[in-house]
Amino acid sequence: MAGSSIEHIAKELGAKAEGAVGLVVSRLSEPATAAADHLALAMSEKYLPDLAKGQAKAAIVAEGTDWKALGLEAAILIARPRYAMAGVTALMDQGPHIVAGIHPSAVIDPSAQIGADAAIGPFVVIGAGTIIGPRARIAPHVSIAECAEIGADALIHAGVRIAHHVQIGDRVIIQPNAVIGGDGFSFVTPEKSQVEIARQSLGKSDAAQTPQSWARIHSLGRVVIGDDVEIGAGAAIDRGTVANTEIGSGTKIDNLVHIGHNCRIGRDCLLCGQVGFAGSCSVGDRVVLGGQCGVSDNIEIGSDVVAAGATKIYSSLPSGRMVMGSPAVKMETHIEMYKALRRLPRLAKTVAALEKKLTNPKG
Repeated sequence: MAGSSIEHIAKELGAKAEGAVGLVVSRLSEPATAAADHLALAMSEKYLPDLAKGQAKAAIVAEGTDWKALGLEAAILIARPRYAMAGVTALMDQGPHIVAGIHPSAVIDPSAQIGADAAIGPFVVIGAGTIIGPRARIAPHVSIAECAEIGADALIHAGVRIAHHVQIGDRVIIQPNAVIGGDGFSFVTPEKSQVEIARQSLGKSDAAQTPQSWARIHSLGRVVIGDDVEIGAGAAIDRGTVANTEIGSGTKIDNLVHIGHNCRIGRDCLLCGQVGFAGSCSVGDRVVLGGQCGVSDNIEIGSDVVAAGATKIYSSLPSGRMVMGSPAVKMETHIEMYKALRRLPRLAKTVAALEKKLTNPKG
């Protein structure tokens, strides 16, 4: 890849550069494995000793670091190291190489509208009435069904499936093999099912279930995704039954996340790997759910909620709540519960000793 000068990188980051700022670097690297033309990422103090193991002449370091004493020729000094990662990786990321224009093997309905400077890769299929925004990049083997809308500057990676009438905003990134707009998992029986009976009775009914088959409830709604959303590899977002499934602008969705029909996710949420939503959930803004969190159907989660990994949310949560465990409780409550659980073996021995004394006081 073409190199960038230390001065240019610092300017793009809004940071201060010192030393030989004209030095050109070709890529980012960890300090211990950096070559002479690499820019070492030594933003944490614990990585500074590793600079001596590599050959980097320049590094990104925290403000106040004595970079000259580390043997460097140049340095970029930053106030918030972790945040700088967002800027510098964006600057150096070349992304997938999709040749400008439309590949000859792409199949595009004549009624589709392709925006200016869009790039359509090999074996892409675009349906009737679909709108592709300007500068959108669509990698090989993507299928986009009829009347879907893709915003400007979108990046759709290989193998993504976008169903009919899905609406996707500007600057959205979708990782390989995600499926957007599949039908919701909605089925019903002629009479009350055993699931409904168990739910209403809290599992108290042991009556035998009359044999009956599941009837499909069709999904007539759409999926509507805002701007600057990212969707991970293998994620699945189901379309609504009648109302739309909605994803707010700025929300980031990790790999293998499932969002059921009719869910409404707010702005700037962070949904980590293997999070699962049942249908008709409502989520506020800036909600963070750790990996493998599960959310029951028809739950309302307020804004700024944080749930630790593997938390199971069975009831609605107010804004600002931090929860943990299964079922979800306040984090401090769960920690106390866990401490009590660890004390159970010792408590059991104490109770056994007391029982022995009570049953045999002279023993």
